[in-house]
Amino acid sequence: MTKKKYRFNPDTLNYERIGISIKEKFTKILAYFSSSLAFSLIIAVAALYFYESPKTKALKRENQELLSQYELLLKDLDKIDMVLADLQQRDDNIYRVIFETDPIPSTVRKAGFGGTNKYTHLEGMSNSKLLIETAKKLDILSKEAYIQSKSFDEVMKLALNKEEMLASIPAVQPITNRDLKRTASGWGYRFHPIYKVRKMHWGMDFTAPVGTPIFATGNGTVIETSGSKKSRSDFGLCVVIDHGFGYQTLYGHMNGFNVKEGQKVKRGEIIGYVGNSGASTAPHVHYEVHKDGQRVNPSFYYFKDLTAEEYDKMVAISSNIGQTLD
Repeated sequence: MTKKKYRFNPDTLNYERIGISIKEKFTKILAYFSSSLAFSLIIAVAALYFYESPKTKALKRENQELLSQYELLLKDLDKIDMVLADLQQRDDNIYRVIFETDPIPSTVRKAGFGGTNKYTHLEGMSNSKLLIETAKKLDILSKEAYIQSKSFDEVMKLALNKEEMLASIPAVQPITNRDLKRTASGWGYRFHPIYKVRKMHWGMDFTAPVGTPIFATGNGTVIETSGSKKSRSDFGLCVVIDHGFGYQTLYGHMNGFNVKEGQKVKRGEIIGYVGNSGASTAPHVHYEVHKDGQRVNPSFYYFKDLTAEEYDKMVAISSNIGQTLD
């Protein structure tokens, strides 16, 4: 019950009741409400600061779990990167070497990761560095895995063509020479019998009587059966065979042909006969092997014809002869 207030009036010598105006009432109510609201806010802020709600605790726990999962994912990606690097190393240095094809350049394997920053949407987060690093690693591995997959597709095709490739690669001597007595001058600098100068000999010479059969050293297609080309005029009558897989062979100073241009031949098939045509000082066959347009030492390609001991003997014989026959 509200207490009533009075005051003494000296004029009337009576106690008169004191009234409260509406403004005073409103002011008191507003002050009471404001103080109550301020106190409530202080209590609420203190509660939020010192005490977490169940929902907040659940969200924090979920964020921590996600952070842990990202850290584990990054470690797993590092392991996958190591496995992929091993596959790349095997691909370049084993599989592609076996099939004699060029390794994939690192510029191709690592291409496509520079330029515009595609991770700007991840910046500004509390763990943005971890998120960006994980996303970037995943993108890199995805690209490298795709390239490696395409590489294995290529290697698979090479494997399927292995039998054809092995049959096509030059792998025997161009004439019968089991006792190696027909081995003449080999690869390297030799004294030229006609020009009388020291000159690079880009093949091997095998002596034999005129008319001795000359064999294709691997499967292929005859692409030339003459000495009409100026660059090969010194070889006289010659045959050039394209074996595919980057290989070609040349047989020079022939006496005659047993094949024609465009004809497919098999290893061991007679393609012509030993002669003394062109710039030659005695009956023999000049034999060259070309790989990817470059002349290479033919002695590296007798692995189906010679044992290791016979190969060493042939190299010694051909190296000790200081003069060529063409």
